[in-house]
Amino acid sequence: MNRLLIGIGMFAGSTLGSYIPALWGGSVLSLTSILFGVIGGIIGIWLGYQLSKYLGFI
Repeated sequence: MNRLLIGIGMFAGSTLGSYIPALWGGSVLSLTSILFGVIGGIIGIWLGYQLSKYLGFI
């Protein structure tokens, strides 16, 4: 179950992170979008790990 939560966190974080440049009119396929997608994915992995630890799966 913990891998599922971490995977969901990674997917959601990278998806939301890559849409951040679109808020100021940038392209979703730009280098900034890829960078924010990676940062969002890392944050999502961390949040998924913390959530699974909080729920007692780890």
